[in-house]
Amino acid sequence: MTISRRAFLERLGLAAGAAALTPLLAAAQGGQRRATDGGQPGGLRRGGAPRGSEFVFARLRYDSGDWDYNPKVAANVLDAVMQYTTIPVQEQEVVVAADSTELDAFPFLFMTGHKLVRFSERERRGLARFVENGGLLFSDDCNHDVNGLYAKSFEAEMRRTFPGSGTLVKVPSSHPVYRSFFLFDGPPRTSHEINGWGDNVVHDYVRGVERNGRLGVVYTNQDYGCEWDYSWRNKRFRTRDNTRFAVNLVVYAMT
Repeated sequence: MTISRRAFLERLGLAAGAAALTPLLAAAQGGQRRATDGGQPGGLRRGGAPRGSEFVFARLRYDSGDWDYNPKVAANVLDAVMQYTTIPVQEQEVVVAADSTELDAFPFLFMTGHKLVRFSERERRGLARFVENGGLLFSDDCNHDVNGLYAKSFEAEMRRTFPGSGTLVKVPSSHPVYRSFFLFDGPPRTSHEINGWGDNVVHDYVRGVERNGRLGVVYTNQDYGCEWDYSWRNKRFRTRDNTRFAVNLVVYAMT
């Protein structure tokens, strides 16, 4: 039986916490850091499902490819969410399989890799259900190459999972995802685009899949994964924090 995300949250008794997000997001830059519920880091329930309005960084595990690349991304994104907002976070990354029955508990899924992407039929159904129920899959191509193996195979899988002319169209710079917290005039550039691969190829767009008027898939070739894969302590040496776009994605997914 198909169930909407709102109904799922209500069933878990989380709707009240989700409703509390709106005033939390009003606290902008420099927001007070918050620990997880009860101040007990690492405590998860129901296999890692969020408590109330808590944000959990969920990484998608799929049977093909190198899904576990860029291991420090979660720490940096969670640090950014705590630094800039008052959204409470679970302090540990959760790995969830594409065909897991718990997939719908997470509003945001991070996916990355360099290699071939091949989903099983069960994985396709799981991802399709996740998106249809309001989840956001953020897929980052670490090859930084629209003609690379990850790009070609992931795009083919998205077209199989979400058939139709609206699959992986360019997201306009006016889209709410660029102003859900910080203001961007489009996808921010990364140093990996400019010099990380020595090709100076710059992508001025991201692509996506929309369902029910919302982005359900955000697909990038900017190599954000490698850009965010560093010690969070190094942020103080950067003139502009490059994880701010991740905050926008999180806030968009949570509201």
